[in-house]
Amino acid sequence: MPEHREEIKKFIKEHSSLFWYIKEDAKERISLEFLVETILCFGNGNDIKRLFELLGTEKVAEIFYQQISRRRINYKLRTKHFFKLYFDRHVQRNIN
Repeated sequence: MPEHREEIKKFIKEHSSLFWYIKEDAKERISLEFLVETILCFGNGNDIKRLFELLGTEKVAEIFYQQISRRRINYKLRTKHFFKLYFDRHVQRNIN
């Protein structure tokens, strides 16, 4: 389990209700991948903005693109489409 910076732990705690099925003592150790997916799927605009501030838009985009390249995707089609358009426009990617 990853050890997060204090500001990320605080962000997770502030959004604890989104992780209702995870034990309280385990919430601050969730993966960045899980955090990104949960906030992009269920967070509001302010939550997403804060996520970008904490991790950086490039890091969030990197995680997102890794997630949507898998066979099983947990994003709803509209959510996936929206963030694909957003990141394609706002984040420079190295395509090798």
